[in-house]
Amino acid sequence: MRSCVGLVLAAVCALAASGDVKELFITTIKEEPYAMSRGSELEGYCIDLLTELAKRVGFTYKIHLVKDGRYGVMDQSGQWNGMIGEVIQGEADLAVAPLTLTSVRERHVDMSTPFLQTGLGFILNKDLVTHESTLSLLAPFSADMWVGLLIAFLLTGLSIFLVSRMSPSEWAEPDKEQTTFTLLHSFWYITGALTLQGAGPHPKAVAGRVITAIWWIFSVLLLACYFANFYAMIHTDKKQASIRTFSDLANQDLIEYGAVEGGSTSQFFKTSKIALYQRMYEQMEKKRSFVANTGEGVRRAQEGNFAFIGEAVSLDLAVARYCSLTRSEEVVSERAYSIAAPRGFPLIKNLSIAILELSESGTLAYLRNKWWARSCMGDHEGGSLEAHDLRGLFVLLGLGLSLGVLLALLELLSKAHRQAKDDKRSCCSVLTSELGRRFGGAAEIAEAESEKSKA
Repeated sequence: MRSCVGLVLAAVCALAASGDVKELFITTIKEEPYAMSRGSELEGYCIDLLTELAKRVGFTYKIHLVKDGRYGVMDQSGQWNGMIGEVIQGEADLAVAPLTLTSVRERHVDMSTPFLQTGLGFILNKDLVTHESTLSLLAPFSADMWVGLLIAFLLTGLSIFLVSRMSPSEWAEPDKEQTTFTLLHSFWYITGALTLQGAGPHPKAVAGRVITAIWWIFSVLLLACYFANFYAMIHTDKKQASIRTFSDLANQDLIEYGAVEGGSTSQFFKTSKIALYQRMYEQMEKKRSFVANTGEGVRRAQEGNFAFIGEAVSLDLAVARYCSLTRSEEVVSERAYSIAAPRGFPLIKNLSIAILELSESGTLAYLRNKWWARSCMGDHEGGSLEAHDLRGLFVLLGLGLSLGVLLALLELLSKAHRQAKDDKRSCCSVLTSELGRRFGGAAEIAEAESEKSKA
């Protein structure tokens, strides 16, 4: 965000070429997370950047705030204010801040290699954004949730099929009768449970009853969550509009929009040759919807019915801090932040090289991740249910399936053990024979038994 109060850094620089020591004054913006007060000191992205640059270039510094708290705009008489004005007037030697690199500023001061890339976007309250879809019936659950349900459905149907074939109580004579629970019927049975209707016949074995009981509980709770979330999504009393692009923003009159007055963002809309942006600037001028600084823009966006237009990298911080905000996917007019210095400043080349080295080493990316860390952990109110929201329900189903399969296997082992004693055969051979008869090998085993009896 761009609402820093300016800083002036007095840096004592040892100029390597001549060995002279020169006191430098550096101005920057105090704005979260670029520079923030921590007691009597300052911290933030720009402060860390200065520390790294001081190590590489070889200078020391101290900090104070810019007088008018502005970035720098040239008035009609050609005079600059803010940080650029302090640099031009000799009150500061460097401006280290989220200072946008523009052609106008480049004509009056020297600008370093950019240390941060950005573009223009806008933020607004999430309640003002809807994502319309023809698949609204799927909206109560997220995509991951639907995938999880499909997997649960397949595993449950397969488990009932396996249990009905393994359990002697369910299928006592594989050679003489057909099992009721074929693979197709198993899936049809659990589909009936999802519609709260049922589809007979029902399992007779304990293992099958355990699985079906758990699936019924799972289905009832799942349907309750689905309909509750679906009701909440379609019965909202908030007036909504679908605003996702600058075109959407310009082609509606329900939501006001604005940028920082006199900043580079408002200047972009003012001087743009694109009709859409010209029309948006005229609308901002007509409604006087400009804001004094980024903080005011973020506050108005949180209050609702206002879209704040600014640089995306600063807006991302607001979205990370405040869960009620969202940023547009569309980003236009790519731009960059640079360090400003007086014309002919001897260290500007060294600073540019140092910034490139920090970029190549990954230090700039590290600082970006450090200061743009997301404190908002997500807000699913009124949104799609995620799989982790109902993880307890999936755990219950998994335990039920495991218990059912285990009971069926124990029942089959018990039968194999008794038959092995009666036939005086090994338990493993009897178990293997039973599994073969129950899973597709009945004909071959019956033929083998017939040949054995004849012999």
